[in-house]
Amino acid sequence: MEVTEERNNGEIIQRGLEDFKNIQQHMLIAKEENAVKTYASLKRDYLTLKALLNSMGVNLIEIDYIKE
Repeated sequence: MEVTEERNNGEIIQRGLEDFKNIQQHMLIAKEENAVKTYASLKRDYLTLKALLNSMGVNLIEIDYIKE
């Protein structure tokens, strides 16, 4: 059971990191385009995903280039 749980955690982390990267990219585009509402919406998702990844022990220091 632990192997399956570890694999599931690994899959969750992998998906979370992909989503985190994509959200940051979209945030940069929204900021560049001055899309204030879009940026604010993405920021909520960004903060939620950042909290989830941190709670799973993922170190985001090197990949978090938004840093909000």
